[in-house]
Amino acid sequence: MNRSDYRLLVVLSQEMNMRKAAERLFISQPALSQRLQTIEKEWRQLLFLRSQKGVTLTPAGEVVIQLAKDILLKEESVSEQLQLMDSKVYGTLKIACASIVGQNWLPKVLKRFVEANPHARISLITGWSSEILQAVYAGEVHIGIIRGTPDWKGPKMHLFQDQLYLVDKEIKSIEDLLKTERPFIQFKSDSNYYQEIQDWWNQHFKTAPRQNILVDQIETCKQMALNGIGYAILPSITLTGSEKNIYKIPLQSEEAALKRDTWLLGYQSSFELPQVEAFSKVVKDYLKEMKLN
Repeated sequence: MNRSDYRLLVVLSQEMNMRKAAERLFISQPALSQRLQTIEKEWRQLLFLRSQKGVTLTPAGEVVIQLAKDILLKEESVSEQLQLMDSKVYGTLKIACASIVGQNWLPKVLKRFVEANPHARISLITGWSSEILQAVYAGEVHIGIIRGTPDWKGPKMHLFQDQLYLVDKEIKSIEDLLKTERPFIQFKSDSNYYQEIQDWWNQHFKTAPRQNILVDQIETCKQMALNGIGYAILPSITLTGSEKNIYKIPLQSEEAALKRDTWLLGYQSSFELPQVEAFSKVVKDYLKEMKLN
């Protein structure tokens, strides 16, 4: 087996669907099927069970897929070490980023990184901060960008802090929440963010909101609030300042304004990679410009 065969097996194990795997590998489905049969003959084992619904890994397939992942990982590690000797920045920058930051802050930084390092590639995954932290711990990515206060012993860089606002078309003050019948629109988030909102609410009110609407995405939550369906609590990173006829009330805890921190973190070995070092420099330069402006 060669590298392309190992990648074929890994992609198929991720997609569990011949058509989708063939699309990712830029080959035809019959070509993929034929190559898989050849690989299985080499191992003298059936690696995948085929059906109309997709494919399923056999026990033998699980063992071979793990081997394929290990080989590709080791090869990538060697490749990155070799690139340390080159003055240009190559390699893939693997980032896991909290969804809200990936939608609103990261694109501006990545644009600068790509312009300064045209030979580098980017692999980006987004999700909840708890998922991002797990991806960094597992070594699946080089660096993570998370919200909140991370329990991380390795290198980390504070990126920014943004205020939380109550956003609504009718509610003008926090006191209005005591008498409103309007629904509280919330978006699914990690437990840390949810707990902060709950703690704030319990500090100010003795009863729960009269109505709740729960949505999957923060952008959906924002658009529902902007269209007058109800009120929402949103971080300032999502508010551009162009919102019209909307009241934005900054939230206060018992001690100070309620804010969310955003951090960049990773293992020291990752920060020594040229692509990560180059990205860190772009981030630092961008943050300096933001402070000056």
